[in-house]
Amino acid sequence: MSVVVVAVITPLEGHIQNVIEAFAAVSPKVHEESGCELYALHHDADQVIMVERWTSQADLAAHAAGAPITELNALLADHVSGPTDVSVLENVPLGDPTKGTIQ
Repeated sequence: MSVVVVAVITPLEGHIQNVIEAFAAVSPKVHEESGCELYALHHDADQVIMVERWTSQADLAAHAAGAPITELNALLADHVSGPTDVSVLENVPLGDPTKGTIQ
């Protein structure tokens, strides 16, 4: 089963667009990484949220140690209020299998 990750980034006040632009620069590279099934950015007024899905834990580990994340961290350095809150989630399928899980 795939590995689902949610990463929550809190930009400094007035820096949300800088954070979005950093992800825009790096996302095409991440999309090409082995095992990347989903790497999708979302945001509200205060936070930027990346929802990810990886084929395996090994693919996620390679991503975490890879060049695109190193580049992203450098691009984000002056625009975020602290470390990214990363959660690797365990899937709990509920109800309709097409609606009750991230596939």
